[in-house]
Amino acid sequence: MLKSLSIENYALIKQLHITPNDGLNMITGETGAGKSIMLGAIGLLLGQRADTKVLFDSAKKCIIEASFDISAYRLVSLFEEFDIDFEEECLVRREINANGKSRAFVNDCLTNLDFLKRLGARLMDVHSQHETLRLAQKSYQLEVIDTVAQNHKTLQEFKALYADYLEKDGIYKSLIQESDEMRKEADYHQFLFEELDKAQLQSDEQEALESKLNKLENAEEIKSRLFDGLNLADRSEMSILNMLNELKSSLNQISRYGENYEALRQRIDSLEIELKDIVSELENEEDGVAYDPERTQEVQERLDLIYKLLQKHQAGTIDELIQVYEELGNKVLRVSNLDEAIDEAQKVADRAYALAEDVAQKLSKKRQSTFNQFAKETTQLLSSLGMPNSTISLKHGTTELSVNGIDEIDILFSANKGIDPQPLKQAASGGEFSRLMFSIKYILADKTALPTVVFDEIDTGISGEIAIKMAEMMKEMAKNHQVITITHLPQIAAKGEAHYFVYKDDSSNTTSSQIKLLNEEERLTEIAEMIGGKQATATAIDSAKELMRS
Repeated sequence: MLKSLSIENYALIKQLHITPNDGLNMITGETGAGKSIMLGAIGLLLGQRADTKVLFDSAKKCIIEASFDISAYRLVSLFEEFDIDFEEECLVRREINANGKSRAFVNDCLTNLDFLKRLGARLMDVHSQHETLRLAQKSYQLEVIDTVAQNHKTLQEFKALYADYLEKDGIYKSLIQESDEMRKEADYHQFLFEELDKAQLQSDEQEALESKLNKLENAEEIKSRLFDGLNLADRSEMSILNMLNELKSSLNQISRYGENYEALRQRIDSLEIELKDIVSELENEEDGVAYDPERTQEVQERLDLIYKLLQKHQAGTIDELIQVYEELGNKVLRVSNLDEAIDEAQKVADRAYALAEDVAQKLSKKRQSTFNQFAKETTQLLSSLGMPNSTISLKHGTTELSVNGIDEIDILFSANKGIDPQPLKQAASGGEFSRLMFSIKYILADKTALPTVVFDEIDTGISGEIAIKMAEMMKEMAKNHQVITITHLPQIAAKGEAHYFVYKDDSSNTTSSQIKLLNEEERLTEIAEMIGGKQATATAIDSAKELMRS
């Protein structure tokens, strides 16, 4: 339950602090004093988005902090899921800086709005005028029935299975989309693949072909130069080999006169051997060079093909072309295998759908089993709140499987005898709507473990004995829940175990909202003024005393 609430620099509130009673708390005050502003601040603690327009002083940051006793509400796993320290007394703080940036803390651990919303949904049930309007929405009516049916675990199981189905169905649909896109390009990919496959490219082929073409295109000059070289080396009378032989012969004649001459002769022998080897290679090269226009054309055509493929695929090397070839091969192969993959993905998705649908059917049966009891209880409560001729029924239909199951529920209502129940959008006035909403909240309070229930002027459109009955019902709810009620009715305010008064303070340069816990005498005065106005008469004071005694 809410142990304390502090608000600083928010809207009309400069600084405010309250420590609510464990039971039934009443908040009253004149219109515009700031009662509902407090709810806006609480909304920020529950994960609503912030706006710098809420700052009382735009130069300072806004701080809203609340302490909750959560020892009895089994929230450890939620804290573990978000890696937040768990404390039985939970401290929630929200800060809004002047630049618009917002930060949230739980037990002094920085956290995000997702966790704040998840936690807030387990800490407080805040009823506002907006939520009364939500009652007309079918999705909210379904939430009501699920709470009455105690469907929390079944609903969690279904939503997990439905999420699994959506994931698997997404895979199936993405494969179909991929297949459609790939088939549009399949023929082109097949053509490109076959073109590269036919080329039979080799990694180092381009360099070898360019070298070969260079030789073929210059064959005549190469052969002529090799021929001239052979003449110089061996084929003429004054060839290098002949002159080496003569040099060697001269050195032979004098080698016996000194070791140095013999060494020179041996070096000439080495030169002769090397030169003969060079001559042999020159002869081989000369024999291998021939002017071959046909071969030249073949090599040129092969290189032209390589250049064309490189440009076509925007590749820089043959290795990159080979990579393109392999990728195209995978695409071609994937198209041929995709039908099998789609069939398998559809079977997986169908199995997931069947599992989710099976639990959705169980969920639907549990929902429908509560219809009569819910209608009966609500009708009885409405009767006690001054609507004896009201009728409640539930219209049920089925829909395609969705995140909420297969059910479509419409709560039908009639406030008058002889009038068939109609959808809530058409059937209820403001006061009737408020009483219907309160009746539903009363039923739900017995089904939930929410620490704190907040009512913001749920007594709109009622008065007199009906207001007293509503207050008695609030008091009954407060036996198991902390209840905070913002009210404008003295009959309801008089039933509170604690009574807070919100007022405007004009004592400084800027008007601000303040709140104070009233003592018994102050309560009497406030309730009397709610009955008879600012200048409460003796009759109003007596009426206030009677209300408080009763």
